[in-house]
Amino acid sequence: MSAGQGGEERRLGPLIVEILLALAVLASLGFTASQFHRLGYLPQPFVLDTNDTFMDWFNTAYWANNRGIYDVWRSIYPPLSFVFLDTFSLHQCYNLSPFYARDCDWLGRATLVGFYVLDVVLVWLALRRVDRITAPWRTIALGLGLPLLFTLERGNLILACFACFVLAHGPLLKSPLLRGLAAAVTINFKPYLVLPVLELAIRRRWRALELAGIATVALYLISLAWVGSGTPGELASNTANWVVFQSGQVWNEINYSTSYTPFLNMRQAQVPLLEFVSSRVIERIEFFVPLAIRATQLVALAALAAAWLQPRALPASRIAAILLGAYLVTQSPGGYTQLFLLFLVFLEPMRRLGPSIAILCAYVLCLVGDVMLASVLQITSNSWLSERTVSPEFGLTYGHFVRPALIIAIVWALSLDAIAQVARAHAKYRPSLGLAAAGAKA
Repeated sequence: MSAGQGGEERRLGPLIVEILLALAVLASLGFTASQFHRLGYLPQPFVLDTNDTFMDWFNTAYWANNRGIYDVWRSIYPPLSFVFLDTFSLHQCYNLSPFYARDCDWLGRATLVGFYVLDVVLVWLALRRVDRITAPWRTIALGLGLPLLFTLERGNLILACFACFVLAHGPLLKSPLLRGLAAAVTINFKPYLVLPVLELAIRRRWRALELAGIATVALYLISLAWVGSGTPGELASNTANWVVFQSGQVWNEINYSTSYTPFLNMRQAQVPLLEFVSSRVIERIEFFVPLAIRATQLVALAALAAAWLQPRALPASRIAAILLGAYLVTQSPGGYTQLFLLFLVFLEPMRRLGPSIAILCAYVLCLVGDVMLASVLQITSNSWLSERTVSPEFGLTYGHFVRPALIIAIVWALSLDAIAQVARAHAKYRPSLGLAAAGAKA
């Protein structure tokens, strides 16, 4: 057997695994579609309020077309979100209510769906640039998987942000200026996306980091002038208010989370969880969750320190994934934020054990739907998608416990592999900090 044939056979096994996992994502989508056809609403983990489809978009667009963004609605979004929605909306549709606007504003609906299609196309192009063989299967998982479909159903502005994220952190753009501009857009949409940009600091790419920083500040000031509000003080005050508000929304936070942190507030949940979960289980959660989070933070920190020591040993996407993953383990800004992490994971080749585990977890996180452990409540409401009265059921599911564990597994797998890669590189070459900085700059 030739060396080439051996390499092809070694690669065939992982490829078959990826094909089967992509088909599993398609099968889960088909099952969820059949559930929707039978029940008239999208089952968990999609949002219980069946009349709220697309309303992340149209609630925000309503305030983009009316006064009171930061003093009445108390938004935590930077001004760019309102500049964007003000541009892509029909102003006459926002005189009554956001729900009326959803039915009236065809431009908003078309923009929303258009960005979903653009996201899928950009993912395909980026993954194809990395590996033509695995690109179709990974594109299926991301394009038709739960995180992006959940984002579409919500109409969240991540749909617009994600396109720029792919450009900023994928292989499609080579120009540091263009990548910096794309990164600036992502940060002005979702400020926590400053974390993956900090990989530039760890790799000592100071000029690229400076470009991204200047572009971020400039875009913020331009959008601030456009909107006329959204100062740092207003954003900080509204964020503090939002944190207090979210502490009373435990059940919504648990439903589709990247972190176990919301479980620490289970005792204060709005529904009687103790009727479905024993107090002993909750006590164990309260004991083990902080340990799991702290341990994951430590292994991520060790990997980032190793990356700083050998800035050329790891690709930029790996460092960005560890930075973002550590944050998502600590806090959950919404389940759809997995989308950013999963894209970075799918840039990895399935060669060594660590990346292979991370890719496997990413595919599992793309599965659409959930399996209920215990029904908690059932209500009667209208479904905007099916245009009929439905009785959605809501309860504890396996996904509530499995998805945060998979995010933890991704961070551990990528971090331990990163440490191993740096150790191998360091055994061959031990640069001084000055030489490493000069090499990274070059």
